[in-house]
Amino acid sequence: MQRIAHAVAGFLVALAMTSPARAAVNDAATNGFSVTEAVHIAAPPDKVYAALVTPARWWSPVHTFSKNAANLVLDAKAGGCWCETLPGGASVQHLTVVYAAPGHGLVLRGALGPLQGLGVEGALTVALKPAAGGTDLTLTYNVGGYLKDGLASFAAPVDQVLGEQVGRLKSLIETGAARP
Repeated sequence: MQRIAHAVAGFLVALAMTSPARAAVNDAATNGFSVTEAVHIAAPPDKVYAALVTPARWWSPVHTFSKNAANLVLDAKAGGCWCETLPGGASVQHLTVVYAAPGHGLVLRGALGPLQGLGVEGALTVALKPAAGGTDLTLTYNVGGYLKDGLASFAAPVDQVLGEQVGRLKSLIETGAARP
C-alpha cells in the first residue's frame, strides 16, 4: 500500500511539473477585460527572469508582426521598450517597461497585437515568487478603453495567446526549447 501511495505521489508531482499554465479570464466587459496566467516553473526566480526578458527565445513567431521572434527585444529597465524590428527599416513598440526588478517581476504598459489600433491601454504585470522546487509565475494583463462594440470579445483570444506564451517560456526554461 505504501508503494502505491509513493507511486501516486510521484505521478502527481510529475504532473504538476509538466502541467500547462492555469489560465483565466478574470473579467470581461464592454470597457475592458482582465486575464491571468499562472504557472510553476522548475527553476529559481533569477533564471526565470533572465529568460523572461529575452522574448526572442520563447515568444511564438506566429504572434509577431514580422513572423520572426528573433526580431523581438526587451530593454528591461524603466522606460525600456519591448520592440520588434520589421522589414524595410520599420519597427513596432509592443509595450513599455514601467517596473523591472530582476528575480521579482516586470510591469509593462501598452496594447498588444490587434489591440494597438484601438482606443485602449493595457498593463501587463509579471510576478515571480520563489516556491518549493522553483518559481511561481503569475502574469496578469488588464486592458481598458473604448471600442464601439466593446472589448469583452477580446478577452478569451488574448487569454489563449498569453497562455501559449507562458507555456513556451516554461518549456524553454525547463527543457531548453520553447514548445507550445
